[in-house]
Amino acid sequence: MLKKTGIILFVILNIVCLNPVFADIYMYVDSSGIAHFSNVPTSPDYKLYIKEKPQTNKSEFSTQKYDDIIKTAQKKYGVEFSLIKAVIEVESGFNPKAVSKKGAKGLMQIMPDNFKTLLVEDPFNPSQNIMGGTLYLQRLLRRYEYKLSLVLAAYNAGPEAVDRYKQIPPYPETQEYVRKVMKTYSQYKKS
Repeated sequence: MLKKTGIILFVILNIVCLNPVFADIYMYVDSSGIAHFSNVPTSPDYKLYIKEKPQTNKSEFSTQKYDDIIKTAQKKYGVEFSLIKAVIEVESGFNPKAVSKKGAKGLMQIMPDNFKTLLVEDPFNPSQNIMGGTLYLQRLLRRYEYKLSLVLAAYNAGPEAVDRYKQIPPYPETQEYVRKVMKTYSQYKKS
């Protein structure tokens, strides 16, 4: 009996540990018009309301793999190592093959319209991408007189938006982007 219980426990633990658990939210509206929400639907009346996206493992890509390239870019363009690294982390999570919904590519998520002016032929080449993204940061730092929040807002929303509002544009995505990069930048500076 003990052996059988041990095997069952082993199987259950393996199932729980190997299969990720997601908190999808289900909803149904009853005949009185009351909305009911649950992460465990108890009847077929429940329909999927919110599908939780699985979180990507931040350690999936090495955060140190590109340090030598970042140091080279820092020396060439005079942009702080911690800033370059923070932008890479927030932009792509160190995924050199990242492509955004808007078409930005590579580690520093460079838009195709900018490849030529940033000397990028292959946006998925880590060295070209980091050098191009750092060149862009250098240009933005000069343009916005080293006001980092404006530089980051321009990196995300484009210089035209920052110039129009003369501050961080009132776009939630851009405001969140600036906050994330500043926090990550601060963490890298401490380490």
